Amino acid sequence: QVQLVESGGGLVQAGGSLRLSCAASGSIFSINAMGWYRQAPGKQRELVAVITSGGRRNYADSVKGRFTISRDNAKNTVYLQMNSLKPEDTAVYYCNADVTTTNWSTVRYWGQGAQVTVSS
Repeated sequence: QVQLVESGGGLVQAGGSLRLSCAASGSIFSINAMGWYRQAPGKQRELVAVITSGGRRNYADSVKGRFTISRDNAKNTVYLQMNSLKPEDTAVYYCNADVTTTNWSTVRYWGQGAQVTVSS
């Protein structure tokens, strides 16, 4: 099928930066939108950023001006550059991708999650 593998999480001090990567592989015909969500302990999963196949970007208000989403279509990879990190950014970050497979089904796939911890 399809899998999304995340990397780049870790521990950083407030004000620091981190870049997450998420690479999709498998029986992929095409990928439409790709995005990042996050979930902090005891909270609902929330949208962080999304990027369409045409390069349009949208961000949660809480991260505008600090985070940048981008994608490399040749590598089926989406990135999240996180700058000026705050303790409230601490969460497990999940990437997703809307994938049309070579079997012609369209499914939203999720990465395994990457822990981002921002210390004060």
